[in-house]
Amino acid sequence: MATNPRTGEAVSPGNQLLAERPWQTVVWDDPVNLMSYVTYVFRTHFGFDQSLAEQLMMRVHQAGSAVVAEGSREAMEMHVEAMHGYGLWATVRQAGEQ
Repeated sequence: MATNPRTGEAVSPGNQLLAERPWQTVVWDDPVNLMSYVTYVFRTHFGFDQSLAEQLMMRVHQAGSAVVAEGSREAMEMHVEAMHGYGLWATVRQAGEQ
């Protein structure tokens, strides 16, 4: 059994895999923001090129949501706050969740 380096507690193999999965920022479709604005936000905040920003925007528009970033929970929470500041709907989830 492994040990959590932050707490020193024992971690079972199943829980260890959960802890190692990255976190994601998910942007959700909404009836308010224009597609061009969502593309602009992705380019401005994340630094995506036009093509990638448009692909992610279309995924949001057509599928209802898109993962736009992965990393530490803290970083993803900062991205979500930024998306809210731009007026977009966004949430944080751990990779592999629906």
